[in-house]
Amino acid sequence: MEQKLKILDVVALVEDVPERHLRRGELGTVVEYLAPGVYDVEFCDNLGRAYAFASLREEQLMRLFTEPAPELAGTY
Repeated sequence: MEQKLKILDVVALVEDVPERHLRRGELGTVVEYLAPGVYDVEFCDNLGRAYAFASLREEQLMRLFTEPAPELAGTY
C-alpha cells in the first residue's frame, strides 16, 4: 500500500480528537509512519514548542500545501 503522507508533511486535523485534547483545524507535522494509514503527528505552538503527540489515522488528517501544484508552477 502506498503511503499518502510522508515524514515532515504538514497536516491539519479534520475532526476533534477529544481524548488528546486536540481540535479540528489544529496543525501538526507527521513525524513517524507506524502502519498502513497510521501516523504519529507532533503538534507545536507558534514558538515551536511541542504540546501534543498523537497516533492518528490517515482519514483524520488533511495534508497542507505551501507550493502550487507542479502543473501550475510558473503560471502566475
